[in-house]
Amino acid sequence: MALISNYIQALWLEKGLSAQTQSAYRRDLNHFACWLEARALTLLQARRADLQAYLERRQQAEFKSVSNARFLSCVRGFYRFLVREAYITLDPTLNLANPKLGRPLPKTLSEADVEALLAAPDTSERLGLRDRSMLELLYASGLRISELVGLTLSQVNLRLGVIRVIGKGDKERLVPIGDEALYWLQRYLQGARADLHPLSGEEVLYLSQRGQQMTRQTFWHRIRLYAQQAGIHKALSPHVLRHAFATHLLNHGADLRVVQMLLGHADLSSTQIYTHVAQQRLQALHLEHHPRG
Repeated sequence: MALISNYIQALWLEKGLSAQTQSAYRRDLNHFACWLEARALTLLQARRADLQAYLERRQQAEFKSVSNARFLSCVRGFYRFLVREAYITLDPTLNLANPKLGRPLPKTLSEADVEALLAAPDTSERLGLRDRSMLELLYASGLRISELVGLTLSQVNLRLGVIRVIGKGDKERLVPIGDEALYWLQRYLQGARADLHPLSGEEVLYLSQRGQQMTRQTFWHRIRLYAQQAGIHKALSPHVLRHAFATHLLNHGADLRVVQMLLGHADLSSTQIYTHVAQQRLQALHLEHHPRG
């Protein structure tokens, strides 16, 4: 639909949203447009009552609250865009209530679980060495999986022990990787990467068996395999290692704002989901050191 395509294009130009977010927004708006069409309405004709009815339908269909919140954020931006471009004069999303969102604590791993996971790959094989390096770097830096598989050789500075990460909205940040991750990264670069036969001119850091960029899905499956080998009986994904990175930093005394910068959160409110960890640490310190603890 032309209106939706124009909006997605504007989002890309103005906010630099990722391809995944653009795809999710397009899907949400297409579903809403089809729902309206079944009621002989168009996107330009929708009113607040129509949006409320659609949200109620989503809730009855047991869409997750976070999914409904994303739709509402998307549709609000869409109708603001239509008002701005003079397609309509009245924004139907005004005064729409936000769906209530819970604040589930992020899933994480104990430090012992992380050690077992990192030790699982067989580093005598090239794929095992690659995977060990990826796991070490993921845990040492707290990268998003999309940031990890998208790393290029030029983003890595071995001398300084940092990587230049391109995060959401094309924002850059420098992240230290630590001695252990640096050791495994150097081993991978010195041997396994060349053995994976990179295609001519391929600059991506971590290569698949075919010499191309690793996909998020492939690495997801590799992590689940290593979790089984390590005896970790819980749902595991690359994002869990990102949560473990933040949790363990706070457990060892890191400041919340430092963790915010390392994770690449634009706002501290995104990082505050980890404050339960800081609170637990403060309580433990109080019990240990206060005379009446």
